[in-house]
Amino acid sequence: MVRGKTQMRRIENATSRQVTFSKRRNGLLKKAFELSVLCDAEVALIIFSPRGKLYEFASSSMQATIERYKKHTKDSRPKPNEQNMQHLKAEAANMVKKIELLEVSRRKLLGEGLGSCTLEELQQIEKQLERSVSSIRARKTQVFKEQIENLKEKEKALATENARLCEKCGMKAWQGSNPNEQMRENSNDNNVATYDHESSPSSDVETELFIGPPESRTRSFLQPN
Repeated sequence: MVRGKTQMRRIENATSRQVTFSKRRNGLLKKAFELSVLCDAEVALIIFSPRGKLYEFASSSMQATIERYKKHTKDSRPKPNEQNMQHLKAEAANMVKKIELLEVSRRKLLGEGLGSCTLEELQQIEKQLERSVSSIRARKTQVFKEQIENLKEKEKALATENARLCEKCGMKAWQGSNPNEQMRENSNDNNVATYDHESSPSSDVETELFIGPPESRTRSFLQPN
């Protein structure tokens, strides 16, 4: 019976995946051993299972084979020639010059080192600063507008919440009147309350003018009219 072609993708079933790993691992280790014996080759094989378990095979010494591999890869790396070194040095020098020019330009924008500038350079710096200020002001205006819109949204949300709470408590909702008018209304209410209290007929304030010692005033007050 001909075995079907195996698709090269991850086996979803855990049991089938473990069985396949064990079979293929043993076959790979067997092939490495056969290669080292038949061809007198130095073979080193390292396998880690999905659970992290190590399987290895070395025809001589695993550590010696790894050191030999590192030495071979190190020696086979391309060494920079003299032309590449000169090119790298030229690029480094150009970068240093650009950094120096940027630093000089930054100091001029900050108002430093302007003694050696010509009239044209000063005018150019002035225009550049004007463009920067214009951009900054435009951004500031945009931020102000965004903050105002956010505050308006918060005001609407608070007004809705206030109306809901007033309705829940059986009170009249606040209609968002002017705070100054609200303060004036509260002040008028307080004045009316004070006037009513002062004009109440139950007031015990004595207004009769009396001249004499306190004892005589007390006796006069106690005697009936």
